[in-house]
Amino acid sequence: MEYRALGRSGCAVSALALGTMTFGAETDEEGAFAQLDRFVAAGGTLVDTADVYTAGASEEIVGRWLAARPAEVRDQVVLATKGRFPTAGGPNDVGLSRRHLDRALDASLRRLGVDGVDLYQVHSWDPLTPVEETLRFLDDAVRKGKVHYVGLSNFTGWQVQKAVDVADFRGYARPVTLQPQYSLLAREIEWEITPACASEGLGLLPWSPLGGGWLTGKYRRDERPTGATRLGENPDRGVEAYDRRSRLERTWAVVDEVKAVADGRGTSMAQVALAWLLSRPMVSSVILGARTLAQLDDNLGADGLVLSAAELDRLDAASDPGAADYPYGVPGVQQRSRRIEGGR
Repeated sequence: MEYRALGRSGCAVSALALGTMTFGAETDEEGAFAQLDRFVAAGGTLVDTADVYTAGASEEIVGRWLAARPAEVRDQVVLATKGRFPTAGGPNDVGLSRRHLDRALDASLRRLGVDGVDLYQVHSWDPLTPVEETLRFLDDAVRKGKVHYVGLSNFTGWQVQKAVDVADFRGYARPVTLQPQYSLLAREIEWEITPACASEGLGLLPWSPLGGGWLTGKYRRDERPTGATRLGENPDRGVEAYDRRSRLERTWAVVDEVKAVADGRGTSMAQVALAWLLSRPMVSSVILGARTLAQLDDNLGADGLVLSAAELDRLDAASDPGAADYPYGVPGVQQRSRRIEGGR
């Protein structure tokens, strides 16, 4: 397994992380334990969960697995969780306020059965809470030893920059990672978010690297999914909803190109999609989200798969989201160039 720095920190993590959103829902406890055992046996270290995954059941399962494993296994795990969204019904049981995060973090530690987590991530921006309040709480949590590193999730570029700037100005613990949606089908973070992270040294922890299953080749044009798949059970599910993505020609162009590269390599489409993501700038670790042990085994096969420059170019071209000319396209780049004549 390849290991990389967790952003601009001294903590090393496996280039492939195990996401646990399915634990307690699509994956029962026995299956979750099998995935965790296989992941660690393969050299994996970073395990990512959140308090809202299956209403806390995911954290509880990870906690029971940790408790049942020897110290050398527990010590290998770099444990990450998240807080922000509601786990109860009160008006203060949501957001990034000190009040909510204090309770949310303590509840996560109880469910996980640990005194502290390696990475605590705020799950999304909160427009109602001053960022200073959130960052002060996170800094206090670091000083108390409940948290080793601070991370962000689902922030825009300006939100990342503001969080870093405030942390630096106040002398608070600095965020080291951002967890965004990122895949061959979702590259828009490259316009503003990735540059902000590169500028400030935040490592990326992409979620949904296979586009909710689209990049595995399981879905077909003009054939609504059925059966035991995410979209088979709910075709309107989230950002990967079938009707939303199937109407875009770009979706099928990407799927076709991933299949062509995979066929040429003799590997699975999933491995090609993951290898492409591992090649992108600022990626610390790619979060795998498997329902089954077989899916996890296939995903782990991406470790060590290095795509050629020609293969990367083909995938880049097919997946280009086609930014508007200004400010992201060629005219925008020309406007930002110091070499442009006329001073504009």
